[in-house]
Amino acid sequence: MSEFEGKTAIVTGAAGNVGSAVCAALAAKGATLAMLDLDEEALASAKAALPAGSTAATFAVDLIDPTSVAAAVDAVMQSFGRIDILANVAGGFAMGPPLQETDDKVWNLMMDLNARSVFNMSRAVLPVMQAGGGGRIVNVSARAALQGKGNMGPYCASKAAVITLTETLAAENKHQGINVNCILPGTVDTPQNRESMPDQDHDTWVPTAALADVIVFLASDSARCVTGAAVPVYGRS
Repeated sequence: MSEFEGKTAIVTGAAGNVGSAVCAALAAKGATLAMLDLDEEALASAKAALPAGSTAATFAVDLIDPTSVAAAVDAVMQSFGRIDILANVAGGFAMGPPLQETDDKVWNLMMDLNARSVFNMSRAVLPVMQAGGGGRIVNVSARAALQGKGNMGPYCASKAAVITLTETLAAENKHQGINVNCILPGTVDTPQNRESMPDQDHDTWVPTAALADVIVFLASDSARCVTGAAVPVYGRS
């Protein structure tokens, strides 16, 4: 029997570089996938790329809109009847000017993409997991959450919020069979990062498959005694 057979996993940002890798890794271990993203066409492509025999459905959702999130979670329940794993992978990055020159748009964008998305999804999924007797939530923070960097204030603050949300959710749900953890990726090896940083040593970066492996571990029974953790995944950088 495959490790996640009979379990349903929601993956947000499922059409992105990391999200699609997480979907592939969970599907390879037998999970039923609920793939959430804003871009329906990209979702269809990501689903088509899954391993043969995978069970998956796609759901277009605006993670910043609580009504859209609630509707997506209801649709997942109607399709599969359970939610065992939530991987909050969706997020974003933006450099900016010094803080005094930062406008509300950049601040709100980072907080929405990185923190509000986790808040909205966790709020919608937790009652389902509580009623079902347990579950696993894995959030994606960042190495930059641990120390503020120049021209990255909104990003660093939003990812720090993910760590705090993770710790709060872990404390609130540790006696209900729900483990909540997050990962702290270093520089991820994506086409976009290679294009923006062509002179860096890409071999030291973190492959998306390696991030997926850590998320899968935290979602597994092997991590049953791990909750409230922020796990560094820095590669060799």
